[in-house]
Amino acid sequence: MARMIWKGAISFGLVHVPVQLYPATRTIKPSFRLLDKRSMDPVGYRQINKRTGKEVAREDIVRGYEYEKERYVILSDEEIRAANPESTQTVDILAFVDEGAVSFLYLDTPYYLVPDRNGEKVYALLRDALKESGRIGIAHVVLHDRQHLGALIPVGPLLALDTLRWQEELRSLDELPAPAGDARRAGVTAREFGMAKKLIDDMSGDWTPEQYRDTFRDDILALVERKVRSGKIEEIGAQPAETARAAANVVDLTELLKRSLRRGGADQGDQAGKAAAARDGGAPRARPRTPAKKAAAKRTGAKSAAGSARTARSAAKKAASSHRKRAA
Repeated sequence: MARMIWKGAISFGLVHVPVQLYPATRTIKPSFRLLDKRSMDPVGYRQINKRTGKEVAREDIVRGYEYEKERYVILSDEEIRAANPESTQTVDILAFVDEGAVSFLYLDTPYYLVPDRNGEKVYALLRDALKESGRIGIAHVVLHDRQHLGALIPVGPLLALDTLRWQEELRSLDELPAPAGDARRAGVTAREFGMAKKLIDDMSGDWTPEQYRDTFRDDILALVERKVRSGKIEEIGAQPAETARAAANVVDLTELLKRSLRRGGADQGDQAGKAAAARDGGAPRARPRTPAKKAAAKRTGAKSAAGSARTARSAAKKAASSHRKRAA
């Protein structure tokens, strides 16, 4: 059961919706512990005074804001909360925008908002009004002593709060070495462009998140299991890769496209074939989004062909249909 991390209210106009905030994600990546290799004892983190190098007790640590070089104003947790008490308890809606108006670049961390006691009616009112209008709310909220911009989004029976990055947190495209204005100026031929579009079509299907797996996590857990079975705590030999990827010095783009088309999007077929196993232990949809019509396969590196593009598309559609039935 998810643990509530925040309690307050959604505010729009004079309407207040009492809610509880829950994390929408869970950590499933491998959790490593730091150990003393001589004794295998866990190693903890220490708070160190950077000038003296001595450890500082937790009760002696305070928060300070550096207003000048090496000059600080000390702020207690109580002072931070009292500075703007309403903001620490309210998802304050500033405006409503079309649901597709916010670029995915701004999306940060998703949360679920659950109606608090006696708040079910007004909660349902806001949720369904957003659904009918095709809009989302843009709000201010304070979490973990920081103010965030957030998007309030209806997701099935719930409202989700997705914190957003501030505009100044995103790098300007002008800071990056941009490619040529279009493919033709980059030297791409009409034939290469047509083959690339066909490859995209062959590898396209419905967005079914449960068919994608964290293969790095799976490989790490498999390695741990092998070491446990072998009774070894030292390094063991690396497992050979299934198939070598194309060499980095292959520069014949047309030939690479031909080989990819002959494979027929086999990687997507592999992923769709694993969908059933992933569904049983898959995480819930982390971020509410308008379903994508097409999703590229996770990999285009060489793997054993597991089916034609038609088979992959069929499997993806079946997985999507099954997912919609479960959601209903």
